[in-house]
Amino acid sequence: MKRILVVDYGVGNLQSVSNALRFLGYRHAVSAQAAALDAADAYILPGVGAFAQGMGNLRALGLLEPLARNVLERGKPVLGICLGMQLLAEESEEGVEDGAEGGGSLHKGLGWIPGRVRRIASGPGVAATHVGWNTLSVLRQDPLFAGLESPCVYFDHGYALDCDASVVSAVCSHGEAVVAAVQRDNIFGVQFHPEKSQAHGLKILRRLFASLGFEKEAAPC
Repeated sequence: MKRILVVDYGVGNLQSVSNALRFLGYRHAVSAQAAALDAADAYILPGVGAFAQGMGNLRALGLLEPLARNVLERGKPVLGICLGMQLLAEESEEGVEDGAEGGGSLHKGLGWIPGRVRRIASGPGVAATHVGWNTLSVLRQDPLFAGLESPCVYFDHGYALDCDASVVSAVCSHGEAVVAAVQRDNIFGVQFHPEKSQAHGLKILRRLFASLGFEKEAAPC
């Protein structure tokens, strides 16, 4: 039976993600070991925190090479959640004084989704952080949003991914259009927290992993 690995790199919302997978019945583990990455069939890259810290932790744990080997070379699927989705990008302005225009060096990401992570634009009636429930406009249903036209999900972030429309599968509105989900081949990302989004979030996780051929574990007698 296929197994999902929740990658523990020190900034993840691990327990909630694990609880959601357990509720759905998917065989999974939580680990920061490179050997566990090689043994798994798919990955969830969760994340709550700063971009630079997330990348620094992946690097310090020696996970960059095994992640790239398994996702890019072996084609195993990965789902980035919140910060985990942002880390899929090429670079981020988070924590760079005055942004790129000020001459600071951008933080390099995994580079699997072409694009840059930028601060959310604020203004009258629009907070600099996007926290709470919001309704998605689904642009591409398969496989994340099959049968879900306007799911309502939970967000908590102050930066968002700016990327080419060809990889965007859902957006939401927070003063402006915010990229809420991306997919490119075997690489998926959601800016919201499906593990905190109740029924709609669980449906999104179920649809993704069912489409990838993951079976549920049999319930104990």
